[in-house]
Amino acid sequence: MRPLDDIREEYEFLEGDERYRLLIELGRELDDMPDALKTDATLVRGCSAQVWVYPTVEADKLHFLADSNAAITKGIVALVISAVQDKPAEEVAGMDIHEALAPFDLKNQLSSNRTQGVPNMIALVKEHAARIAVA
Repeated sequence: MRPLDDIREEYEFLEGDERYRLLIELGRELDDMPDALKTDATLVRGCSAQVWVYPTVEADKLHFLADSNAAITKGIVALVISAVQDKPAEEVAGMDIHEALAPFDLKNQLSSNRTQGVPNMIALVKEHAARIAVA
């Protein structure tokens, strides 16, 4: 997965439909999430599409698996994950992910249906990180 700064540079260069294509491409770059992990426990509530997020820990760093049944939503979750991927749980728990995603101006770039679940995605990621950080 590309670093968020690299994605932001490319995103700022693009306009309109090209930005949608980039989000779809980001979604395709996510690690495969096995169907067995797509459960009610990993489902992000409040999204117009189905979104699943599952945390793993590798060498004291969080690594998220995520998926969605909608291509652009999958790209949005990939954007959220790219902000936190492979960082220590403590760092992610204390991170302002909304601020990290602010340059993408998702609320003005995408329909409200597509962005309504973003706060819930972020909350779930931070909740996982906080739980793992204290474990």
